[in-house]
Amino acid sequence: MDTNTRVSVFESDKPAEIQLIKSKLDDAQIATDVENNYLTFTTTPTATSLKVMVNLKDEKKAFEIIDAYLQQNEN
Repeated sequence: MDTNTRVSVFESDKPAEIQLIKSKLDDAQIATDVENNYLTFTTTPTATSLKVMVNLKDEKKAFEIIDAYLQQNEN
């Protein structure tokens, strides 16, 4: 298994939420990247989807941190 493989662990169109997740993962010493994916289905600009990417070896730990965050912040 290639430990340098990057996987998406969180996706949102809210930059503030992406930044919050990224900082939680950074606090846990999980290296993160954020990727932008522009969703263009029409001629008008649409939402930008942001993805938080981590190394495959950190995926399980990242999901645990994200799940805990989401459970704390359910409406």
